[in-house]
Amino acid sequence: MYPQHREREQPIFSARAHVFQIDPNTKRNWIPASKHAVTVSFFYDGNRNVYRIISVGGTKAIINCTITPSMTFTRTSQKFGQWADSRANTVYGLGFATEQQLHQFSERFKEVKEAARLAREKSQDKMEFVNTALSIAAPQFSQDLGDELQSPPVMCVNGPEDKMFRSQSADITLSSEKERIKKMLSEGSICEMNLEAELFTLQDSNSKLVSALHEANNNVQQWKKQLAAYQEETERLRDQVADLEAHGSHGPSDMLKDELTRSLEELEALLKAKDEEIHILQNKKSEYHEMEQEREEAIHRLQEMEMRNLELERRVQNAEQNLAASLEERDRTESEVQRAIEILDVKLFDLNDLRQSLVKLIDK
Repeated sequence: MYPQHREREQPIFSARAHVFQIDPNTKRNWIPASKHAVTVSFFYDGNRNVYRIISVGGTKAIINCTITPSMTFTRTSQKFGQWADSRANTVYGLGFATEQQLHQFSERFKEVKEAARLAREKSQDKMEFVNTALSIAAPQFSQDLGDELQSPPVMCVNGPEDKMFRSQSADITLSSEKERIKKMLSEGSICEMNLEAELFTLQDSNSKLVSALHEANNNVQQWKKQLAAYQEETERLRDQVADLEAHGSHGPSDMLKDELTRSLEELEALLKAKDEEIHILQNKKSEYHEMEQEREEAIHRLQEMEMRNLELERRVQNAEQNLAASLEERDRTESEVQRAIEILDVKLFDLNDLRQSLVKLIDK
């Protein structure tokens, strides 16, 4: 049942992605499980006939998820997908660099899930066969166990009670055997995770060393090409020097002197021209200083004008405020005068009525 030489799990598909886990407190926010993109791989265990997703960051297993037929990989965006692991009571999220990588991972997840479903059906068929064999062998095993435990003769004489005792002892034995097998499997899985972490660490280191070796080889090839080019350039320069020395030893020296004299005269003429340009620039510099002084004086006058303008604006504002106050005072005075005129009109009307009343009284 347990082979001495266990076959190593075979990688099926690998991709690089940023790994996240759901926050167990909020169940909404994502918590990064890796600082950078790591390798996420599908593995098949031939001995246990299961498929798993494994990702290792450094020496720590970030993902160790056994794929079940009930799992579903959901694409939530163009470059992000997630699935839930009920055994680990968490939700894993993967962020890919491109949409194509996400599509490849999603398709491979569907294929592996279907393969896991077929593997589970086969394992269930095997378990049914094993349970049938155990049910056939259970009475004899329970009878031997009852003999060892020295069961009372009354229990063995009675037919129905004997069957009940045997079924109970068989259940106890099967449950203890299952617990023992589970314990062995859990210990084996822990050791297996440690070995897998070491294996992935070694594979990562090996890949880094291989890439560094390739880079070093490429650099060596480039250096060799540069060295060959430098050697060719050196040989060419040596040939040119040799040709110049050969021509210089056999050629006339007067021609070289004339060329040097002509070059010297040209340089002197160029020097004179530059001196004249410098003199012109110095004159312009003095004119520039004068213009700078005039500009500063103009800026000063402009500042004075701005100050005077500000003072005039302040005076205008004060005058406007005084005018507004005077207008308000005039309006108030006019309103008071109008009110007084109205009062006088009323009084005059009353006096007129009084006068008429007195006239009537006098006539009577």
